[in-house]
Amino acid sequence: MKLGLMFANTMAFATAQGARNLGPAAEAAGFESVWTVEHVLYPEGYESVYPYAPSGKMPGSGDSPIPDPMTWLSFIGATTSTIKLATGILILPQRQPAVLAKSVATVDSLTEGRVILGIGVGWLKEEFAALDVPWERRGARTDEYIDVLRALWAADGVTHNGSFVQLDNVSSNPKPANGTVPIHIGGHSRAAAERAGRIGDGFFPGTGNLAELIDIARQTAADAGRNPSTIEVTAGSASLTKDPSGSVDELTQLGVDRMAVPSFLFARAADSVDGLTEAMSAFTASLK
Repeated sequence: MKLGLMFANTMAFATAQGARNLGPAAEAAGFESVWTVEHVLYPEGYESVYPYAPSGKMPGSGDSPIPDPMTWLSFIGATTSTIKLATGILILPQRQPAVLAKSVATVDSLTEGRVILGIGVGWLKEEFAALDVPWERRGARTDEYIDVLRALWAADGVTHNGSFVQLDNVSSNPKPANGTVPIHIGGHSRAAAERAGRIGDGFFPGTGNLAELIDIARQTAADAGRNPSTIEVTAGSASLTKDPSGSVDELTQLGVDRMAVPSFLFARAADSVDGLTEAMSAFTASLK
């Protein structure tokens, strides 16, 4: 079971010192990847329902720092050598895809192929409005943006005539180190699971019936003529803090490839690399 550190760019690790300590400590303790969250804007008084907490509100407030994912990951990449650098997730329909393709490929090239692009369609309608991005058809926009990203990474002289993007014989360089960047689909809905099955390299369901969602993704992949086993699944466990090793067994039985561990479990040790490494190493040891 791979171990990923989620919410990695929040709380104590949103600062320069916290981030500087996090990367080497996580790498030394055996974490395979770090996963960021994002919101470009925090609309005060929002009414949209946050789907990952009973309160319907996301943790923190408008003054809680959430560093830009690709910028923060590039900082982590410069202090590490092997750990994967993942967005978990980046709200794709809010991003101009050619600009994002350049940003992602640059970080991936500089870190020699360590980027995983986790994407979602978003849940915060008020943020879309503030960014002047249509809320409607954001799923279709996401699908097309994925096509554009992959096309710009794969070749030069790209032409694309779609519903949302028009490109005429354009190139974007540098290219990703391995020719492309894995795109993992985040989300807890049937649509997200089906998108992962149709076009994703991975699936990161944030909540919901995990077994059912994984089955949907795999069946959709099979129906699309894809090998379901090639879709890498990342997931957390509600029982993680009470029974770490049991959580690993539970997720393994469901076919999960990577367990997502909340970074806030280690926030108290964030002041030093040694202390953070010790805390993280104690946790990884408890999984065996």
